[in-house]
Amino acid sequence: MNTFTKAYIPYNGYYSTPFCRWQGSMQNENSIELAGKTARRWFLEKKKIDPAILDYLYFGISIHQHHLFYSHNWAAGLLTDNKKNLPGLMINQACTTSTTILNLAALAVEHGAFEVGFGLMADRCSNGAHTVWPNPLGPGGEVIHENWLMDNFNSDPNVNPPLKMVQTAENVAKMEGITKEECDAVVLRRYEQYQMALANDRAFQKRYMFFPEVKVSKKKTMLVETDEGVTPTTAEGLAKLPPAEKGGVHSFGAQTFPADGNCGFIVTMRDKAKELSADPKIEIQIVSFGFSRVNPGFMAAAPVPAAQMALANAGLKITDMKTIKSHNPFATNDVNFAKKMGNDIMKMNNYGSSLIYGHPQAPTGGRIIAEMLEESVMLGGGYCLWTGCAAGDTGASMIFKVTC
Repeated sequence: MNTFTKAYIPYNGYYSTPFCRWQGSMQNENSIELAGKTARRWFLEKKKIDPAILDYLYFGISIHQHHLFYSHNWAAGLLTDNKKNLPGLMINQACTTSTTILNLAALAVEHGAFEVGFGLMADRCSNGAHTVWPNPLGPGGEVIHENWLMDNFNSDPNVNPPLKMVQTAENVAKMEGITKEECDAVVLRRYEQYQMALANDRAFQKRYMFFPEVKVSKKKTMLVETDEGVTPTTAEGLAKLPPAEKGGVHSFGAQTFPADGNCGFIVTMRDKAKELSADPKIEIQIVSFGFSRVNPGFMAAAPVPAAQMALANAGLKITDMKTIKSHNPFATNDVNFAKKMGNDIMKMNNYGSSLIYGHPQAPTGGRIIAEMLEESVMLGGGYCLWTGCAAGDTGASMIFKVTC
């Protein structure tokens, strides 16, 4: 069973950059290099900690970048300025990469494999790679080619016939009788919740956000300090948008958009977490992990069994959760989850979710978890649950206990 008693995250021992809609300010940065440099700056400038304290790095990435072969070791070298030979492992689990890494780090801490681990997750949907595969037995030896990002977004080879990701959400909506009106209502509420994070000069976001330095030209750089690409949303505007798929319920306003960004988490033992914490009186314990895979072509349904497993592993009920957050690439994800789990759909996902601020794959879940932990601290602690789906009809979920 994926339950833990020894794995902790230091309070504020995590960060996320803003997310930029693809082809925005991060489009020309190699996400591996940007993540390594950003994490190093976060350790030294924000945490005032030498990253040489780290024993192991988990590097999460889903979208091909130049030098991907060396991604984990390159990121580790950038993170430590090559002053420590930090070993690492590359993990690819699409949108649940962050949670998978937190699970692996927690397992390692639980079994004494190391004392301090770091999960660094990065992706860039911008300027996706175009891959050419040899095909010597094909007519004239013509190559097989793949637009690495878009071809995979639009065609799951495990489904016959292959489906776009939005079509998997439409399958769940049809199966559960979910309407466009329900989806639009959720989108409007999620946009309102995101506005909460922008209040008082973005006070909430500044609790966990760290700003990456990106190149503007060969000699000039800039800090990316805000999310890019969030669309202003109204009930009237959503009602006017037609479904993106014929006969469907999801307009372009009811689904997320590809983005760029990175995030990081320290995972360690309780005493070390206190030492590294921004407030030693606040404890964040990793409690349990859940995973799932549903029938091919029904990706939006996967968060439910994953959350059920995490709850069962922890011996807890959904009503025990003070805070609930989800990766919701489609509005149907949240509608289905709330109906199946019996929670209030309008109270989950306070302060933001990927439906509104975008979806850079590997760091998506990490940012949402950072927000959930901060909300839990503001509420005085308690249990909190994150859940989400990922490409290939998979799901993952994690429960944390925040003590203030």
